Order: sequence, then structure tokens, then C-alpha cells
Amino acid sequence: MDEIVRVESVTRRFPLNHDRTRNLVSALNDVSLHVRAGEFLAIAGPSGSGKTTLLNLIGCIDQPTTGRVLIDGVETSKLNPGRLAVLRRQKIGFVFQTFNLIPVFTAAENVEYPLLIQGLSSHERRTRVAEALESVGLSARAGHRPDLLSGGERQRVAVARAIVHRPALVLADEPTANLDSHNATQLIDLMHGLNQRLGLTFIFSTHDARLLDHTDRIVHLRDGTVESDCRMHAKNLIEGGRHGQVLASSLS
Repeated sequence: MDEIVRVESVTRRFPLNHDRTRNLVSALNDVSLHVRAGEFLAIAGPSGSGKTTLLNLIGCIDQPTTGRVLIDGVETSKLNPGRLAVLRRQKIGFVFQTFNLIPVFTAAENVEYPLLIQGLSSHERRTRVAEALESVGLSARAGHRPDLLSGGERQRVAVARAIVHRPALVLADEPTANLDSHNATQLIDLMHGLNQRLGLTFIFSTHDARLLDHTDRIVHLRDGTVESDCRMHAKNLIEGGRHGQVLASSLS
């Protein structure tokens, strides 16, 4: 399978004050990661380990201090803001911890919003929205606003919005943080099902150990570095090592 994400020796430092040359704190240190199309990957680690920073770099929301990030073969640091926006819009879907739904929009209107930005026809928008909502089991709730949906339903709307423009890659930052155990498990199984049926690549961050049994590959971060890169086969973790070879996911 083709490589969709390549992170090469990435470091990300942030200033602690207005002096951007001193008192820098490192969120990531010499991180490398290769992800092939179709993988279902969790980035795990405690709070402050660098999970969100790494997702922001992969999602073209931020740029590394040193090193390179390539999305589908394109080096993000060489793109201007306009071209970065196009890359995000075409290649990447986002699922946020706090849902980030527009409260005055219905579920269908929230899912449709990315397609309006792309300028698709109304017929194409309606077709894609219906397909996306059906894929997350919310066709019957299409006309409901977020305040009339449960937390699990709101996060499923967020997933539908993330996939409606048919991206190559979906990024989810702590997608189950605001869900109870039942809804969290349902959501991760839903995303895994979309990964298998549609071939979508999913990368999500979590520090919830209950969710890790549902993933195919787990990259553990600690203090801004890759502590381990593990694969799950028949519910056994196979240690890949920090510099182990990245293989195509084995989906069952």
C-alpha cells in the first residue's frame, strides 16, 4: 500500500515567553513515523506527551521546528498557507474532542458545511450528506440540532462531517474524551468499520487504555519521543521498536 504520512526526524519547540530565541520548551524531539494508506493507528501516551502536537503537524495546522512532514508525498513546509488549506480540504478530515458542531445547524447541515466550502452542487451535497449520515447510523437524526443529540450522536455527526468530502486521511484528537465507556467503544468500532469498508486511514490520539484493544497499531509517546511502535495481531501486541520497519496493516 502507498504511504500516506511520513514524519521525518521532527522536532517542535515552543517559546515560554515573548523571547522566541530563548526559554524554548520541546513538545516533540526527533520523532519519525511512517503510515501507509488504510492503517488504523492510535497515538497513545499520557497528557503532555506530544500527541496533539504530532496530530497538528500531520494535519497541517502547525509546522515543525526541524524535520519534515509529508502528506501523500507532499512536503507541507514547502506550501504557502493557501496551498496548505487546499491540502487539508482535499486530503484530511478532522474529528475534534469537543465535537465543534455549529449549534444552529442541523446534523445534516453540519455534515454539509465542508462541501459548501468546496463549491459542490446541491444535488452532490445532498447525496454525500445522506451517504455519510447513513454510514454512521444517523439518517433518522439528520434534521436534529446538536442540543437534541446525545454526546455519542454528536461525535458520530463529527465523524460523518470528517468523511463527507472523501479524504484520504482522518485525524481524531482524543475523540472519546467526552464519552462514557459504552459510547466510546461504539465510536471506536464505528471508525474501525469505516476504515475497513472504505479503506480510510485513521490516526487518533488517546490516553484511554480501554480503547487500545480496538486498534491495529499503537505508537506510544512519552516526553515528546516515540517510546514504542506496536502492532496488534489476534489481540497480542508485537513490539516494533522505535526504528522498526513499518509494514502494511493486517485488517481482519
